Amino acid sequence: MSKADLELLLQRVQTWPEAAQEELVAVANQIENELKRDHYVATTDELRVIDAAAASIDAGEAATGAEIEAVFAKFRP
Repeated sequence: MSKADLELLLQRVQTWPEAAQEELVAVANQIENELKRDHYVATTDELRVIDAAAASIDAGEAATGAEIEAVFAKFRP
């Protein structure tokens, strides 16, 4: 991608709906942050999901072997 390609894209982005522009900014910021770091840093939302999953496990909520196999079976050829 050339500088001109990028400039044309950014011009088109200005015509996008605001939500789409915000999503592009978020993705670009994530890419930039990953390029600056040597390791991955989870977002606040990702940390909330991890905390919720850990709480479920601590509460004894876990899938059975049969439930896990059923999920994997959906995606196997």
